[in-house]
Amino acid sequence: MFSFFRNKKSAPAVRYADINGERVEVQPKETLLHAALRENIDFPHSCRVGGCASCKCRLVSGKVKELTDIGYILSDEELDQGYILACQSVPQSDVAIEVDLSAQKQRKKVTGRVVLQERLTHDITHLKIQLGETLGYRAGQYAELSIDSLPGVVRSYSFATPTQPDSSVSFFIRKVPGGQFSTEINEKDLIGQSVHLDGPAGDFWLRQSTAPMILIAGGSGLAPILAILRDALNEGCQRPVTLLFGAQTQGDLYALDQIREIEGRWHAPFEFSPILSREEETSAWQGARGYVTEAIPALELQGAEAYLCGPPAMIDAAESLLIAGGVDRKNIHADRFTTLADANKHVIAELVD
Repeated sequence: MFSFFRNKKSAPAVRYADINGERVEVQPKETLLHAALRENIDFPHSCRVGGCASCKCRLVSGKVKELTDIGYILSDEELDQGYILACQSVPQSDVAIEVDLSAQKQRKKVTGRVVLQERLTHDITHLKIQLGETLGYRAGQYAELSIDSLPGVVRSYSFATPTQPDSSVSFFIRKVPGGQFSTEINEKDLIGQSVHLDGPAGDFWLRQSTAPMILIAGGSGLAPILAILRDALNEGCQRPVTLLFGAQTQGDLYALDQIREIEGRWHAPFEFSPILSREEETSAWQGARGYVTEAIPALELQGAEAYLCGPPAMIDAAESLLIAGGVDRKNIHADRFTTLADANKHVIAELVD
């Protein structure tokens, strides 16, 4: 009987987190991000699965358990300075963190209506929204979208164009199997419906530099890449560009006319290569085949700056190859397109750990 009481585990302890000086209670196995949002702290975040670094913050004191390896998303300098991802950090003691909330203060909520719903491929739709007021953002950033026909459902999508004079915005929305929002956009007639935006958010934008640009996009990840290119063209950018666009088949390619138009007006060398991974061998396709990342080792990478957007697996593989080829890690900027299914899998893994 006595051994029973000796071996009985005590309940996990509640921890406390000081977030910019504001104390928050953190439940056992709860992440810092979840606790902050539960307490209505406007903490920057997006994917919630450690793929976007939006919730980056500095651990001032205390210890955390990191649910995933964050070394691939944060730079060595950031790791040395004690930065962590709030969505991947469960306190193992009381902690204090510092987070930059200035970007959150620049966000605003605006409403518009759908004026164009254009099918680009069998599973990607161009949604154009006319806003009632201008929403300023950097090309490459994203916003959170909700639509009247799906009350309470919010999803994040990257702007497909730079800021427009007429206050319109565009998004390329890929239908995700089982995705409630993306299915609505791709299958229902939404012309005239009201759409609500909360943004901008994200730190995926073109840095000031003269370095050659390596741009790699997969699927709907072409949206922020196109926005960055269009904005840079308008600014008279003279940096050499290599653009790799990965898709499965010819039917999955889109916006080729836009890319060729940008290429024709670019003020420096511009190389564009669409690469197909599942095109039939018997087709008339004369372009590159294979995974888009397989083209990286043949590129001139020394001194280049890279911008990657698409599925997490593609980005992880591309980052490894770029670093191996001589691209400085701090010069690699990525936007991982994670789905709600990715997040749900991660939450389940967290709960059973």
